[in-house]
Amino acid sequence: MTGPIIGISMYREPASWGQWTSVPAVLLPARYVDAVRAGGGTPVVLPPLGPGDDASKLVGRLDGLVIAGGADVNPARYGENPGEHTAGWRDDRDVSEYALLDAADDLGRPVLGICRGMQLMASRAGGRLDQHVPDLIGDDKHSLGPGLYGPVDVTTVADSRLAGILGENLTVPCHHHQSVAAAPGFSFGARASDGIPESMEAPGERFVLAVQWHPETGTDMRLFEALVQAAS
Repeated sequence: MTGPIIGISMYREPASWGQWTSVPAVLLPARYVDAVRAGGGTPVVLPPLGPGDDASKLVGRLDGLVIAGGADVNPARYGENPGEHTAGWRDDRDVSEYALLDAADDLGRPVLGICRGMQLMASRAGGRLDQHVPDLIGDDKHSLGPGLYGPVDVTTVADSRLAGILGENLTVPCHHHQSVAAAPGFSFGARASDGIPESMEAPGERFVLAVQWHPETGTDMRLFEALVQAAS
């Protein structure tokens, strides 16, 4: 028997493979798909919505939703100009993921945000981002460089949903140069030792949780198991 159907948002980027160079493609690291499967779900990948696509009909066929990592969110979405280190945003993806989250709210679907997903969810809620974490803490341990995940020690908030899933203390794989400064309607469920928020969650019974790190890259699948359980 297949598990609950979990949609995973994708991004549109030029890519190269085989004989093809810099061809427009819709992409998602395979680790997201593998992690959803490892958590007991059936993954379905979701390219950015196009003209005429109905987010409500799409999400209505899903049991849960993952907003995946990727490029920066357009700072205009939280009322700021881009800082020196902010680049590469994709407006089509921002708009698409806002619509998917609107539909998930309307239909009561569980949501897990990962890295950019947490930032996107915060901006949609009327919050704002700190555009470059090294400017706040004086080092780059949250983003060591292209393709690298820095180990970051995290402490969860007592009685948070996240603490109930992962416990009090853990070391997580991070790759983010931005962080959430404010997220109205959410509470922070974990912080790094330097104070950077590493998780946020919505109140109530519905599973709406986001983490700033990349759980799909590790071996601890408890977040994906929790999402699938909520979607069951």
